[in-house]
Amino acid sequence: MSQLKIPVQTVHSGILQENAVMLGDKSMKKLKIPAHGPIQLAFGSFRQEVAVISVPKADSLRINENLARRMGWRGRLSLNVSYSSGSRTLRLGPVIGVLVSRDHPDQTDKLFGTITMFCRELTHACHAQGAYVYFFTPEALQEGRNAIQGWVYDEGWRKLSLPVADVINNRLTSRKAENKPSVQHFLAEVKSRYGTHFFNEKFLDKTEVFEALAQDPALQRYLPESHAFSGFNQLKKMCGSYQSVFLKPVRGSLGKGILRISREEGGGYRLYSTTAMGTRKQSYPSLAKLFQSIAPKMKTTRFQIQQGLQLMEVSRRPVDFRALVQKNGTGKWGVTSIVARTAGSNHFVSNLARGGSLSTVREALTKGSLPAGVRESAQVQLPKAALAIARGIETHIPAHFGELGIDLALDQSGRIWLLEVNSKPSKNDNTPLNDQKIRPSVKQMILYCRYLAGL
Repeated sequence: MSQLKIPVQTVHSGILQENAVMLGDKSMKKLKIPAHGPIQLAFGSFRQEVAVISVPKADSLRINENLARRMGWRGRLSLNVSYSSGSRTLRLGPVIGVLVSRDHPDQTDKLFGTITMFCRELTHACHAQGAYVYFFTPEALQEGRNAIQGWVYDEGWRKLSLPVADVINNRLTSRKAENKPSVQHFLAEVKSRYGTHFFNEKFLDKTEVFEALAQDPALQRYLPESHAFSGFNQLKKMCGSYQSVFLKPVRGSLGKGILRISREEGGGYRLYSTTAMGTRKQSYPSLAKLFQSIAPKMKTTRFQIQQGLQLMEVSRRPVDFRALVQKNGTGKWGVTSIVARTAGSNHFVSNLARGGSLSTVREALTKGSLPAGVRESAQVQLPKAALAIARGIETHIPAHFGELGIDLALDQSGRIWLLEVNSKPSKNDNTPLNDQKIRPSVKQMILYCRYLAGL
């Protein structure tokens, strides 16, 4: 990554021509830019041949206002800079693009819905790290174009024509949007044409994750028995092996549509289903009768069947753990945060959308129903498991991920289990408990973008 960040200013056309830039002589020497001859100025996909005028006792880069407008700039910036003598290219940035599902131009305070504040936070963090960020939707994509209509924040939101970014973070929240031909063609084009890096490039299906990780002997100990659901015979077999089983929509999120099936002591079976108001409980005299009631759902939605676990509890409510695992400024996986999530009253899933609550891992372990000797060990082993699983995803699933939300659980003996891996971790669900201006997760994302771009 570049170690040099300099202020960038725009100047009037009468002072500086469009095909020239002014740069302080100290910066010229640090970057080893030759005093004579043209160089390439690069900002994302934008390229312009310019002459460099050395300015004594100046520490800024000055650019003609028309050239700055073509690059999508307004006002003053501070950007990382690097110079390659081989290609005679002066690079600024990196330019980071965030692909979001939709915008609401008539609601500037909620331009991107629930992630608007995250987008502003990311903008402030980019300013601090010498990067430039913009936000765009699938509707902004046009094949063959070398510019994108994107939103930038500077004392308010503005839509500008901007170069294709060095790095794109996929924050699309729907598979339908992600799989649009226009989106897929655009991404293929910018990767091949500009070398753009694109991460978190796809949603993960639950069965895909468990089948991939099962290939790794070191990870098998974290995996509850799981299968793509195939019908009644499989349900009967799993219910014969375990006191309870879960049926989870393969493409579900936020705890929606999860079913839990338990054997009752006096015979018969009980079905638990998630609703907005809490858990709905229904009893059936036989497994066949229970299956008859859920069969219509099985025809329209693909499910994963999974071994039920006796999770540790706090105040008789199940607890699990969300680890945010991110690539860092050297391209390595690291655990940014882990929080404990306790299920809400009358719920058997812990998602915040279902009334769950957050606490620190230590607090949950202290209050939880675990043997005393297990608590300290769990504090150390949870991040180790999260890191191992992230590396396993990278090894066994052919896609580029820069951050993963990994849901782990402890059973009542203290054994760690994997529940789910999310390639689009919520920017609300894993909010740290202390209120910081710029969250570590946001800083880490920018460091990884800078690593990818080499700036």
